[in-house]
Amino acid sequence: MYKVLIVEDDPMVAMINEQYVLKNKNFSVTKTCRNGQEALDFLASNSVDLIIMDVYMPYMNGIEALKEIREKKISSEVIMVTAANDTATLEETMHLGVIDFLIKPFAYERFQVALEKFAAKVEALRTKADSVLDQSYVDSIISNSGSAPSLLNPNAELPKGIQRKTLEKLKEYMQENSGWITGDDISEAVGLSCVTVRHYMAFLMEMGIVTGNINYETGGRPSMLYRFTKK
Repeated sequence: MYKVLIVEDDPMVAMINEQYVLKNKNFSVTKTCRNGQEALDFLASNSVDLIIMDVYMPYMNGIEALKEIREKKISSEVIMVTAANDTATLEETMHLGVIDFLIKPFAYERFQVALEKFAAKVEALRTKADSVLDQSYVDSIISNSGSAPSLLNPNAELPKGIQRKTLEKLKEYMQENSGWITGDDISEAVGLSCVTVRHYMAFLMEMGIVTGNINYETGGRPSMLYRFTKK
């Protein structure tokens, strides 16, 4: 199970982030900190796999904390969360090596995509931990942020929890249907649970085979839409 540190000064947002994390059975929340300095103090004697961190916080903001994390060579991956939608903030966090960048308010489904992106990268590296890397595998990790090698290669290793037969089934369904499709519609059409569909769609998005978009016009909680990526 992946250990998560949440760094967020807004108690309500922190609670929502924790609830979102706990809905994924592969993740647990180790601690919630209110600012970057508190997070660094915790990380000085504790290790976590993933940090979900806000940008704007008192005492020490997320950018400053992220720089310290990199300087101290703390190995945790970071998902940055912010209300800022300016390119300067995005560019700076990308230079500092964040795994994903979420703009508030974000949908539950998009949050789960970020978690799956992290898990895909970890699993991709773990499968080759004791092996000699080849160029195609390195290229796939760098270009797809941790996803497995191309589906066109039948011998490519896939992350844990991803079955090739199911993956091909979903890929073919998306290819045969133009336009945006909800996860619920995909689930009903292919006979898989919504949770399974979200997991595989996150992987297909990382592969660049599927494009995701958030639908805010649902009248309720925003939902993810998916469509096949035309090459």
